[in-house]
Amino acid sequence: MDKKDFSDSLQKAYTDKMTEALTKGADTLKKGGSSIDAVEIIIRILEDSPLFNAGKGSVFTDEGKNEMDASIMDGKTLKAGAVAGVTTIKNPISAARKVMDKSPHVMMIGQGAEKFAKEQGLEIVDPSYFFDQKRWEQYQKAKGKKFGTVGVVALDKNGNLAAGTSTGGMMNKKYGRVGDSPIIGAGTYANNNTCAVSCTGHGEYFIRNVVAYDIAALMDYKGWSVEKAAKYVVQEKLKSQQAEGGVIALDKKGNFTIQFNTTGMFRGYIKSNGEMKVMIFK
Repeated sequence: MDKKDFSDSLQKAYTDKMTEALTKGADTLKKGGSSIDAVEIIIRILEDSPLFNAGKGSVFTDEGKNEMDASIMDGKTLKAGAVAGVTTIKNPISAARKVMDKSPHVMMIGQGAEKFAKEQGLEIVDPSYFFDQKRWEQYQKAKGKKFGTVGVVALDKNGNLAAGTSTGGMMNKKYGRVGDSPIIGAGTYANNNTCAVSCTGHGEYFIRNVVAYDIAALMDYKGWSVEKAAKYVVQEKLKSQQAEGGVIALDKKGNFTIQFNTTGMFRGYIKSNGEMKVMIFK
């Protein structure tokens, strides 16, 4: 991310949309909704916006298509759901939730996931819905550019953690490529005993390093704080491999950390007392 590529008006558009999403999520929690509900609601708002590389704003594959991945995990039960390589599901995060809640499986891909989503009554759209002119222009001139992912972690009043991640994947990715976002333990993880984590970045490295689970494991086995664990994994482990990316992580006491080793990352938080902050660059 380069600051010069973002005009003041574009930065405001991102900030406004993230503020809207955080506010809706906080309202859900205030009304007694679960952390899983909040995660899904926030990600749906971001998926419906062409600003983010998820849902409507998904980047194009090498073949000029939009292929989306998403996952969600409940820290209380360790149940999880994911979809990968879908092209017609309007909100992939909701499909991941249905896989978690309404099937015995964790991950479904491609046409099978789309058939399941349709059977579950989710909104199915023509692939043209995901076409965004700005993304298309980026695709036309892209040379291995990568764009980020949307992710949310939440803690509800019952002490339950949840995490969710949704993405259009890597710009110009090859046919059939799947990154870390739908892989539980790599791009998404939640466990009430440790933390909830959502990741963005060069997915291959996040898969190899099982990043989301690694942060939870450091907390569990070494007794590290969520900040120490996330900082070590992102700023030392990944950096030593020249891997770019970032994470948001939240523990059961409400302590959170946002770690990234790039020039910027769209990020924000809202606390139970209403304090909210949205940031883009360092």
